[in-house]
Amino acid sequence: MMKYNMEYNKDWFLRQFRRVVKPLIPFYTRNCAGLNIGCTGAAYEDKTVSMEGFCRILWGLAPLWAGGEDIDGFQAVYNRGFAEGTNPQASEYWGDMHDYDQKFVELAAVAYALIMAPDKLWKPLDEQVKIQLASYLYRINDYELSDNNWQLFVMLINLALKKFNRKYSQQKVEYALSRLDAFYLGNGWYKDGTAEQRDYYVSFALHFYSLIYCIVCYDEDRERCEKYKHRAAEFAKDFIYWFDDKGRALPYGRSLTYRFAQTAFWSACVVADVDAFSIGLVKGIVVRHLKEWLSNPIFDNSGILTIGYRYPNLHMSESYNAPGSPYWSLKAFIILALPHNHPFWSVDIEEFPALDKQKLLPEAGMVIQHNGGNMTALIGGCLNYVPHNHIAEKYCKFAYSSEFAFSVPRSNRFFEQAAPDSMLSFEIDGYIFTRGLCHKVEISKDKILTEWSPFEGINVTTEIIPTDKGHIRKHIIMSEYECIARDAGFSIYDKTAECETRGNMVTVRNSFSFCSVTAGANGMAEKVRFHPNTSLAYQKTITPFAKYGINKGKTEIKTIIEYF
Repeated sequence: MMKYNMEYNKDWFLRQFRRVVKPLIPFYTRNCAGLNIGCTGAAYEDKTVSMEGFCRILWGLAPLWAGGEDIDGFQAVYNRGFAEGTNPQASEYWGDMHDYDQKFVELAAVAYALIMAPDKLWKPLDEQVKIQLASYLYRINDYELSDNNWQLFVMLINLALKKFNRKYSQQKVEYALSRLDAFYLGNGWYKDGTAEQRDYYVSFALHFYSLIYCIVCYDEDRERCEKYKHRAAEFAKDFIYWFDDKGRALPYGRSLTYRFAQTAFWSACVVADVDAFSIGLVKGIVVRHLKEWLSNPIFDNSGILTIGYRYPNLHMSESYNAPGSPYWSLKAFIILALPHNHPFWSVDIEEFPALDKQKLLPEAGMVIQHNGGNMTALIGGCLNYVPHNHIAEKYCKFAYSSEFAFSVPRSNRFFEQAAPDSMLSFEIDGYIFTRGLCHKVEISKDKILTEWSPFEGINVTTEIIPTDKGHIRKHIIMSEYECIARDAGFSIYDKTAECETRGNMVTVRNSFSFCSVTAGANGMAEKVRFHPNTSLAYQKTITPFAKYGINKGKTEIKTIIEYF
């Protein structure tokens, strides 16, 4: 066991938090109801973009205040901002609402903050402002919301209204919680509404909000809270496989620009007293995760958290990512709500545990390979999905890795621009096509079988077989065309990378990672530099791949990928 309790105490967490939020102070609007830290757009109204920036900082400020700490200036900003933003006559009024309004997402943070830190955010307000704020919040009950994690925004807002003896809807709370139960799959896993893909919305949304419910309502609704805590403990047994011993989490799915929100679930488990793992083990996950993220160039020259993943990268973002969106990351700091005498602050952090080297997560539709320093998820693929940006790249590649991350295309016109790492791609008339939706998925611990079509007239049956060193891909291709297929491995950081060719095998390695691709008898192994900034992890990469000529009719190919 490594002892760091003197170094990683509450003061350490406060320093990390202040580093993230203090640069924001000059960027609040004149009347404090908005935060303007960029000029890129999103799919919703521009006024809501500014409101979003203002509200999302509350995911971190609320637990800071709840835990007895403070940062000069922020309380006055938010007291004034609440008065201005909810006043229809004010110049910085947040605006009226409509069905499926992005403002509902941001008002959930307001409700959370009011619940966690009433002495800072509610009690100082004039009675007229309280009436105005409560009335504005209550309006969420009058509109349609997406039938997914959004339903729990209604729950949070009505809990806040109830706490302050304002008009609220218990019926809406019960409906929201009934939808949460309807999303439950078993073994701790939820689905996010009708979506089939399992991603971080399970952890930093559905579990996170249900654990807030446990924190607030345990005494009056103990049975239901124990159910949510039990589900979280079960989920933790699988979710730990999404992390490696360096603190990195699996780059998979949408909303990856929320970065260290990946560990929000672990922080919430401690605050809600979920008995999943020892406090020292969970503390180790959180500490290593925050250290890893804050060692990456994720801030601009003003100290503002950027859109991107391991570096600023607008290209990989979602249509709903505005300049303030990345501050959803602050959910990880719910840990600051713990009192000063909580053992979390003084306990020794524990090393990352030895996990099964191969683990089937059936609810997630993936097989995890784990060697401590790197984890890889082999993916069955999607039978349906919600059409967000780069959805195939974020959910439908063959493999995802905590080391290598994945790439998204600049276009599908050329192989170098399409950047289809960890995928079998087809080049037809100069255009690149890859796996999207699957027709069939069968997954077990030892094999993943999928049937899919990248293009009308081409049907592929893919078998992925995990090995001690990586995995094997076997493809049966029925094609009406003659074309080129490329089966690519992971993309390697190019700064110090070296390439080696031996027969039908190409290996790309640097000082800390490698990937080898061995082509089958009817192919040849090559390497490629995809266009800069296509990888989520590294600005420039080299990728090994196997190249095959595909004839009309049936073609069988086999590619060996190694990375352990």
